[in-house]
Amino acid sequence: MDREWNDSQPIYRQLRDRVVAMILDGVLKEGDALPSVRNVAAEYRVNPLTVLKGYQQLVDEGLVETRRGRGMFINAGAHDLLLQGERQKFLGEEWPRVHATIQRLGLRAKELLNGANARSSADDSHEKLAVSNAESSKAAEPDDAQAKPAESNPRKEGH
Repeated sequence: MDREWNDSQPIYRQLRDRVVAMILDGVLKEGDALPSVRNVAAEYRVNPLTVLKGYQQLVDEGLVETRRGRGMFINAGAHDLLLQGERQKFLGEEWPRVHATIQRLGLRAKELLNGANARSSADDSHEKLAVSNAESSKAAEPDDAQAKPAESNPRKEGH
């Protein structure tokens, strides 16, 4: 988890969102235990009650279950439930802004689909050019052995 906090939302909510991202990314899988409240609080230097509040949100959402004396565990189906929720959130909140930008710029579906490929091709071209430039400038530089004068030993032998 990232150790930086932002001021846009409460820390407990950011903790909850980080666990959600870890579940969606497959870092935490169904049946896995969440790190203990004490460990997270100590590692991220936050109040244990803050961690507990973030974890409790996950319990309330049905993503995590508490097993008395054992800890908190990711529920079966949590990934699919999150995926469904995150897709709806994206389509309801983010997509309208993205769609408006696409319309404003007059982009077509083919351009959008090819844009990612064109960008990665351009990135590859820039990378190849950088490697080529580095190799040619290295060839122009003298070898370390040739560039440095022979070192003499300041300590005299035999004394």
